[in-house]
Amino acid sequence: MNILTFDIEEWYLEEVLYGGRNFRYKQFDKTFKDLIDELDRLSIKATFFCVGKLAHKYPEVVKSIASHGHEVGCHSNEHTWLNKMDEQTLRRDTEEAVKSIEDVTGQKVVSYRAPAFSITPANRWAINVLAEYGIENDASIFPTYRDLGGYKDFPQDTPCMIEYKGAQIKEYPISLSTVLGKRIAYSGGGYFRVLPLSFIKRTINRRDYNMLYFHLNDLINQKFKLKSRKEYEDYFKEPGTLKNRVLRYLKGNIGTVEAYGKLKELLSCDTFVNIKEADKLIDWDNNLIEL
Repeated sequence: MNILTFDIEEWYLEEVLYGGRNFRYKQFDKTFKDLIDELDRLSIKATFFCVGKLAHKYPEVVKSIASHGHEVGCHSNEHTWLNKMDEQTLRRDTEEAVKSIEDVTGQKVVSYRAPAFSITPANRWAINVLAEYGIENDASIFPTYRDLGGYKDFPQDTPCMIEYKGAQIKEYPISLSTVLGKRIAYSGGGYFRVLPLSFIKRTINRRDYNMLYFHLNDLINQKFKLKSRKEYEDYFKEPGTLKNRVLRYLKGNIGTVEAYGKLKELLSCDTFVNIKEADKLIDWDNNLIEL
């Protein structure tokens, strides 16, 4: 089972962080249209996790996703990481985001992904909050270490029911592979851009479950400039040291030239579903993890 997902926040964050540069909007518009057209051509339905503020300020993007038959999930309201919130803040954030998306699509939001996969052992209570607001499926667990968090002690990288203090939700964690003794997320982000497509295909073919995840920025041939300290801290909410900014610069730029071509080739040679479709194919019985 190969699940295809996209995290969509670019138009909103461009406005908030950079004032809305016209050339960037054109890049987003073109890449988004090309992607939607390609998915139509291949008859693939994906899950698009959208920021609530995107639905509020750029409703045409979210309407287009829904009108092409894709699932629209929630990606928080303003792309604030969940490990930067307390429970009350997350409640407000989730309520506003879900309402904004549902108002635009006319469809109930049942799937969620936290920005930066920011559900960790320290904020497991987020599961209870998401369940309160009707979320049935979560795709926020990154079951290994990562520089922005991760849940390295999570016991599996395949779908399962998770429970915390009585609240249950279906979890679709990021799928992992092992390279040189390190567990890596091969099916999205920087590793997808860096790894050879042949390796990615082999890994997908030998696994029963693969969670693919992309941003539009992963698929645009571009060069990000080195962020200023303020830009870095406004976005990542962590110290904007030179080391942190250089590392993020390298991670953001590497492999973007070939990424969209790799994705198109991958999509053309296998079968992909969205989370709603995957839910019908999974046996959830006797697969409960208590956090």
